[in-house]
Amino acid sequence: MRVGTKINSYAMKPTRSINQNIQHRLLPDFRNLGTVLRIVLLVNAVALFLALTQAVSPNGLWQQILFGSALLQPVLLCTLLALYVLNPALARLAYWQAALLIIAVVALLTFALTHLGGELFAGTNEYGWFGDLRRLLQSAIIALLLLGYFRWRTLVLSPAQADARLQALQARIRPHFLFNSINAVLAIVRAEPKRAEAALEDMADLFRMAMSDAHELVALKDEVALAERYLALEQLRMGERLQVRWHLRDMPQDALIPPLVLQPLLENAVYHGIEPLAAGGLIEVRLYLGDRRLHLEVRNPLSATAAQTDGNRIALANIRERLALLFDVEAEYRVERGLDSYAVHIIIPYRKKEAS
Repeated sequence: MRVGTKINSYAMKPTRSINQNIQHRLLPDFRNLGTVLRIVLLVNAVALFLALTQAVSPNGLWQQILFGSALLQPVLLCTLLALYVLNPALARLAYWQAALLIIAVVALLTFALTHLGGELFAGTNEYGWFGDLRRLLQSAIIALLLLGYFRWRTLVLSPAQADARLQALQARIRPHFLFNSINAVLAIVRAEPKRAEAALEDMADLFRMAMSDAHELVALKDEVALAERYLALEQLRMGERLQVRWHLRDMPQDALIPPLVLQPLLENAVYHGIEPLAAGGLIEVRLYLGDRRLHLEVRNPLSATAAQTDGNRIALANIRERLALLFDVEAEYRVERGLDSYAVHIIIPYRKKEAS
C-alpha cells in the first residue's frame, strides 16, 4: 500500500501566487480533433456558399463545386498538416504573430498548390496574376474568419470555463473535508508533531492546486503525488479501513493532465464507497497508456444502500465539463456501476511535456 509513504519524503514545492486574471488561449489547438472537424466543416460550408453565389444554373453550381474542391481539399489537408506540426511553436507566439503566421502558411500553400496543379486547380479562366491574387485573398479571408470564429468561441466559453473552475474550487474545499482534516491534525499534533506538520503541508498543497489555472496541464506524476497526499489526510481519520492499490507500472512518466481530476475521483470513492462500509474497503487506481491515449480508472466497493448525492453528482459532472472544455470531443468519461462496485474510467489525449 502506498498511502502515506510519501507524506514525509515528498518535497514541498514552492508556493506560487494565485493568478486571478487568467489568460485564455485564444488560438485554437490544431492537434485537437474537435478543432480539426470544425475547420473542415466550416471551410467547406464557406466554399459551398461561394459556389452558390457564383453559379447561374445547376450545372454551373456543379462545375463551381468541382473546380473549387480540386484546389480546396489539397490546400485544406496540407494546411491542417502544417498547423499540426507548427502547433507547439504557435502556442509560444503572441496571438497576432501566430495569426499572421497562419495566414502566411495558408497563402503560401494556396499559391504553391495552384501552380503545381496548373489549370486543373486554377480553372481555364482563372490562370494568371489576377487569378492568383483572387485565390490568395479568398484563402486569407477564410483564415481570418476562422481565427475570428475560434477567438469568439473561446471568449464565449470563458464564463463557462470560469464557472467550471469555480465549481471545482468549491468542490475541493468542502467543509466536511476541511473540518475532518483539521480535527485529524489536532488529534495528533501533540503526539506526532512532524506528521501533523506534514499533514498541514498536504492541505496547503491541495488548496493551492484547487486555485490553480484550470487551463494548465500538470505532470501526471505530480497529480498522483497530490492524490497520495489527499489519501494520507483521509487515512489520518480512517486508519486501516482505507486501503489503496496503485497500478502505475504502465503509467507514462511524461504525460500531462488537467489538475484535480484524479483527486475528486478518489474523494468520491472514499466518501461514497469506503466510509459507509464498517470494515472499509479497497480502492484500485489504474493509470496507463492505450491507443496513444491516457486512461484513468478508479474503482471502489459500494454498499447496498449507497446513493449518489447531489454534491457527488455535481463534482463528477464538473469533471466531465472541464474535460469537454479542455479536450472537446477527444475526452471520454465512462461510469460502471455494479451491485457492489463503482468505477469511473476517463480517457483523454496523451499530451507530453515537450508539446505543452
